[in-house]
Amino acid sequence: MLTAAAIITGLGTHGALIAAAFAVLESGGDGGDVGLVAAARTAPLVLFLLIGGAIADRLPRHRVMVAANALNCVSQAAFAWLVLAGDPKLWQMMLLTALCGTGQAFFNPAAEGMLMSSVSREQASRAFALFRMSMQGAAIGGAALGGARPWGFALAAFGVGTLGGAFLMTRWKPRRLLLAGTLCVFPLAMPSAGLAVPLPVAGLCVVMFVSGVAIEVFGVSWMTAMHQEIPEEKLSRVSAYDWFGSVAMMPVATALAGPVEALVGRSEALWGCAGLILLVTGAVLFVPEVRNLTRATVTTEVVTAKAQEPASADAEGSVGRLG
Repeated sequence: MLTAAAIITGLGTHGALIAAAFAVLESGGDGGDVGLVAAARTAPLVLFLLIGGAIADRLPRHRVMVAANALNCVSQAAFAWLVLAGDPKLWQMMLLTALCGTGQAFFNPAAEGMLMSSVSREQASRAFALFRMSMQGAAIGGAALGGARPWGFALAAFGVGTLGGAFLMTRWKPRRLLLAGTLCVFPLAMPSAGLAVPLPVAGLCVVMFVSGVAIEVFGVSWMTAMHQEIPEEKLSRVSAYDWFGSVAMMPVATALAGPVEALVGRSEALWGCAGLILLVTGAVLFVPEVRNLTRATVTTEVVTAKAQEPASADAEGSVGRLG
């Protein structure tokens, strides 16, 4: 039931994201207005996600999820009513979208925490994988139902690609984790370049599919490296810094997208985005640890354990001699 609830929530959330953007455009807004509405959603997500996680650890998680979903339901219903009634104001759409982002900030950590607390330790990994697959499926369905079919299908193709990437990583275990993951960031420049060309819908869907595969390969490689290299007692703190660095600038970027487009032109802005991705990703490859970090193998773990045994034996012997 938890997975079913998450799927329904994901369908509504991802569908509303696309529908909101095109509702802004159809009401007379421009790219800058779309960026402001998108920033209104991501800003509370950045601000409240860590708070939502803390609250979910202190209150019954199912109640936090119900309250968050109720907020999402009311805000999205009000948004739909404004659009259907005609002439929605920009500030109204921003406010309702911000409420939706706030609800998501509380729902996500509560749902994941409830998932992990409801399964045994040996089943946790499998349950989490099923949960992620279900959420990706909800993202695909929500994108396809979002309203404007060409872009909705392109986002759905991206979701299918993430599923393909996840399946690939169950079969492929690259030896150099960070190198393989970083190389798979380069294809993320393809969607911006494809829109700048511009590609037909079919070509854009292919580009988005490849990007989805690539980002999932990066994500799995990155998380594997973190679990391998970061001590367990520090993993949550490091993950929090990682998450914050990933999304903290999203509100600023979405708010600036429209003005930059107006200043330099749409194609130029898109080519600039593609070039920036290539430049920053290429710079990461100059970090030696990114190129050289290798996956820990069973043999490595056995050797490490055996290397520690003499030290443990010496320590026990010393204690015995002291006694």
